[in-house]
Amino acid sequence: MAGPSIDPVLYRPRDVVPVRRALISVSDKTGLLPLAQALAAAGVEIVSTGGSAALLREAGLTVADVSEITGFPESLGGRVKTLHPSVHAGLLADLRLEDHEAQLGDLGILPFELVVVNLYPFVETVASGATGDAVVEQIDIGGPAMVRASAKNYANVAIVVSPASYDSIVEAVGQGGTSLVQRRELAARAFAHTADYDRAVATWFAEETLGEEGDLPQHLTIKAERLETLRYGENSHQRAAIYSRIGGHGIAQATQLQGKEMSYNNYVDADAALRAAFDMVKPAVAIIKHANPCGIATASTNALDPIASAHLRAHECDPVSAFGGVIAANRTVTLKMAENLRDIFTEVIVAPDFEPEALEVFRLKKNLRVLRLPADWQQERMDVRLVSGGLLLQDADRFPAEIESLVDGWELVTGEMPAESEKANLAFAWKACRAVKSNAIVLAQASATVGIGMGQVNRVDSCRLAVERAGARAAGSVAASDAFFPFADGPQVLIDAGITTIIQPGGSVRDQEVIDAAREAGVTMFFTGERHFFH
Repeated sequence: MAGPSIDPVLYRPRDVVPVRRALISVSDKTGLLPLAQALAAAGVEIVSTGGSAALLREAGLTVADVSEITGFPESLGGRVKTLHPSVHAGLLADLRLEDHEAQLGDLGILPFELVVVNLYPFVETVASGATGDAVVEQIDIGGPAMVRASAKNYANVAIVVSPASYDSIVEAVGQGGTSLVQRRELAARAFAHTADYDRAVATWFAEETLGEEGDLPQHLTIKAERLETLRYGENSHQRAAIYSRIGGHGIAQATQLQGKEMSYNNYVDADAALRAAFDMVKPAVAIIKHANPCGIATASTNALDPIASAHLRAHECDPVSAFGGVIAANRTVTLKMAENLRDIFTEVIVAPDFEPEALEVFRLKKNLRVLRLPADWQQERMDVRLVSGGLLLQDADRFPAEIESLVDGWELVTGEMPAESEKANLAFAWKACRAVKSNAIVLAQASATVGIGMGQVNRVDSCRLAVERAGARAAGSVAASDAFFPFADGPQVLIDAGITTIIQPGGSVRDQEVIDAAREAGVTMFFTGERHFFH
């Protein structure tokens, strides 16, 4: 439907607009009082709502409530305040038109020349971890309506949505009024502001839908802001930057406590390390090199310093590859763990927190990048990957928190059920395997990796690589494979190395051949019924 038609000949030119009446309704009250005091000193009438009006009155300023203007009380818990013709006619009246000016006079409505509005803290509420109705209540309705109305009428109204613009408004009021150029610039910022706000709301609703049964959302918007430009990307000839996604709680929001600037590869490896370490419920450490684990471990039983124990056990898996690695811990890093790292060259360490004494040790390693996770850090519910011309979206590959329950749900296809005390190691191997790039084979003992075969184009080579890296430690360990074995040759490599148990999804047309090989060797084999490819 077309909008109202007005003959452009009727418009009267209007550049500088003196500010006689201002509407103020803000959630973020930063800098509000000095602005209002300057307006009042200039003789500007101030109309306000709720908390904004209360703040200004407490400072001794004269303020008219919106309800006095509308003749209608704020209602429904504040949901209805400014949605009224007495407000919006004053925002939308184009006083370049004699007809609009006359209609305002007939209706007894005064225009606004300045509107100061910022919106309910929706993004901040989502970032705090709030859910459901608590988030919905922070969806502003009246605010965006006022902002858009004022921005549309920038020929007559200056719309301010950020405290960063307050000083320029005070200066303009002191010089006789706002200019057309200034109002147009403010309008552009205002429309961008409401667009970003609506995008955040739409994204939240889409992400809420992702957690429900049924189709993934028809439309998906990802909003992110550049945090900083990086020196280069994966290689020195590639440009790169790190962006923070609205509502994000991950590595992009971590605080760097010391060290050189983070690189593109540092961020990739740190995120991979978090993926591996935080799959574990017990204190755990993951060491990553080129996005693949070279060691993952949980603390040994009854360790005096669990996180330090987890690190030493992860490091023992492949000390050569751990040189120059990236480390993630799922618990506070202690002094003991920091001391263990004193003579190990490490690029990055990321953790929920650090003991002050640990940070003192790290300060001696000036180039070591130390990152503290945000308090509300959480793994993503969805994975997004760009492809040429579009993107792929999928549920994140996650595990239940209860370790032992994993094993209880598997199918024992040959051999004997391990003792209860061994279940934690089996579940550890299966979880650790998820963090390894496909094709993936993980050998584990006592909830620590002893050999890892990753990223090979066939599963036999992954088995050989895992056994080679484990050496003598392969004997007596358990093996986990992220996908089924298409032939018995891969399991035979593991069997020959002394593996006691093999965990795999099953589902190959030659499953029976693989089972028979394990049975003949006296090796226990589980089918998990699910695979964990990671490309």
